[in-house]
Amino acid sequence: MKKSKTVALVGNPNVGKSTVFNSLTGLRQHTGNWPGKTVSSAWGRLSYKGTDFQLVDLPGTYSLTPCSIEEEISRDFICFGHSDAVVVVADATNLERNLNFVLQVLEITKNVVVCINLIDESKRKKIEIDLARLSKRLQTAVVATNARNSKDLRRLLEEIYKVSYFGNFQNPKINYSKDIEFIISELSPILEKKILDNLYEGNFLKFKKKYINPNWLSTKFFDVDENFKESLKKNFKFELFDQEVLKKINKIKSNSPLKKASFETIRDVITTDIASQAKSIYKECVKVNDKSYNKRDEKIDKFLTSKATGVPTMLCLLGFIFWLTITASNYPSQLIANFLFAMEEKLTLVFEYERAPDWLHGILVLGVYKTLSWVVSVMLPPMAIFFPLFTILEDFGYLPRVAFNLDGFFRRAGAHGKQALTMCMGFGCNACGVTGCRIIESERERLIAILTNNFVPCNGRFPILISIITMFFVGDNKTFIGTILSSLMLVLIVLGGIFMTFACSKILSKTLLKGLPSSFTLELPPYRRPQFFRIIVRSIFDRTISILLRAIAVAAPAGLVIWLMANIKFGDFSLLAICSEFLDPFARMIGLDGIILLAFILGFPANEIVMPIIIMSYLCSGSILDLASLQSLKILLVDNGWTPLTAVCTMIFSLMHFPCGTTCLTIKKETQSLKWVLVSAFLPTVCGMIVCFLITLLSKLTGVIA
Repeated sequence: MKKSKTVALVGNPNVGKSTVFNSLTGLRQHTGNWPGKTVSSAWGRLSYKGTDFQLVDLPGTYSLTPCSIEEEISRDFICFGHSDAVVVVADATNLERNLNFVLQVLEITKNVVVCINLIDESKRKKIEIDLARLSKRLQTAVVATNARNSKDLRRLLEEIYKVSYFGNFQNPKINYSKDIEFIISELSPILEKKILDNLYEGNFLKFKKKYINPNWLSTKFFDVDENFKESLKKNFKFELFDQEVLKKINKIKSNSPLKKASFETIRDVITTDIASQAKSIYKECVKVNDKSYNKRDEKIDKFLTSKATGVPTMLCLLGFIFWLTITASNYPSQLIANFLFAMEEKLTLVFEYERAPDWLHGILVLGVYKTLSWVVSVMLPPMAIFFPLFTILEDFGYLPRVAFNLDGFFRRAGAHGKQALTMCMGFGCNACGVTGCRIIESERERLIAILTNNFVPCNGRFPILISIITMFFVGDNKTFIGTILSSLMLVLIVLGGIFMTFACSKILSKTLLKGLPSSFTLELPPYRRPQFFRIIVRSIFDRTISILLRAIAVAAPAGLVIWLMANIKFGDFSLLAICSEFLDPFARMIGLDGIILLAFILGFPANEIVMPIIIMSYLCSGSILDLASLQSLKILLVDNGWTPLTAVCTMIFSLMHFPCGTTCLTIKKETQSLKWVLVSAFLPTVCGMIVCFLITLLSKLTGVIA
């Protein structure tokens, strides 16, 4: 029977931690060149020398004094996750800052391996690292790697194996100032005795698993971190800082030179001492032969983050991605549609051969299968193109620059600059954008980001936007000019969504979520050459396939409901027609009709099925039908009363309406409150109705949009 060991991977954001995880385990854990990308822990397994190692990829954190949920996850796992080894991944090109965190982890546990990643980049920038001296100073194993090419990972595995079984001999000594040393020397024995008295109980293994260095706990007390104290109580099963200990702490403090200092001042002194030691180790072990190694990045940043060129460049890149997505997805989308709808005939023959009842054929083929065919043919090609392009920007290091450029706008809206990152994630999937909001430290600003994320059109809404733009405002989408105009109009629609994000963020920050925006510190990572093969693989498997399967899961039952509504009749009218007639008077007020509004309601499981429902309803058919081209679809829509005003209002309502079912479930999971799910649905829907009503009213008064 193989032995099992748990290994935690920790480190600052953007040091290649998830890449190390992927290379060791072979899993396709998503990685991205921007801080805070990993917002929850990922698990993977590997086998080495007869031992099963379970690797845990923890969220990136700069300190063991957390400012956000993901940083709390990392700290608590290091302290209470009972890891047999902790691998601290550091960036070879930015080692001084990373050493600050390395020292904090080393102070907690002896079972540490330091992985100096991106060693290839440090060599290219002529940065020399004396690994032997660094290992001696840190008193632990240090391994240099280039995880993107799986270089030296065998040696890293060997060191993990050794540390997990034998550990290191001792924790490195942090050279604190004399005043802090006095407090630690007095407080540490008290805490150690408390831990021994409550944890040992004659069981050495239990004690070893839960033991935390009392020297570190002595310094941690002054962080005034109530969450950590709760975690201590929960995991130790006793109150470490009880009244008796608190009295002793106050007595120690009153006898120390820092007796008049606040806890915050003591914490700042501790932080400064650790930073000073990290700087000292860096100077001793690292030699920079080319002081101008980052000049290239600085020159690029002057252009990409400039007030004059930053935002225009961002819009041009967005427009280019849309143009390429629109242009390249037409042909494969048509091929997939032709194949899937041809398969429908084969399935029908099978049902006829088996003499299956018509209602079963209707439900499974005309309802479920056709709905899924629409979802796959409409979603798959744009996602397969959009996600790799978007991931290239992540790998290159551009997304943090987007956050930097938009920080001022979000701050003026009472929101957080990191919301720009979560907004970018929403372009692929709003549910992913909501999950990404964990990188925002402030709970108030995190809620604002969650509630406004749906104003960014996700991949499921792009097809209907592109189709309407092409049919009513551009013409033949296959021409070069047509695709350029489509892209420009799509950029304008996205800008409208971003404007509404700012406006609603401001409203929320003044009403339901009052407060001032918190400070925003975002590290701009170095530019890196994207790894195109990995980008293709993880874009397809981590994003495209994953989101497609989720859409299929919700679209299948939706297809069943749609078919039933279209075929259950009361007199001469189907249930679908009755519902649309009921909604029609209100829908006309906001520039739509009853069928369009009902399609959005029935499209709650997946935005991709809105247009198929509209088509099926107009044709009075009991199933979703395929139309030969966009031109034939336009004829159908115009024959049923569509005008440019209808097209404009449909696009606006598509941009601003309630989130899909998957996103709502994600919001419920992230906020643990049905209240915020309702607010997230109510806010964009009301905004969309108001805007559509005003446009409709203006059109009737002026005749600008006929």
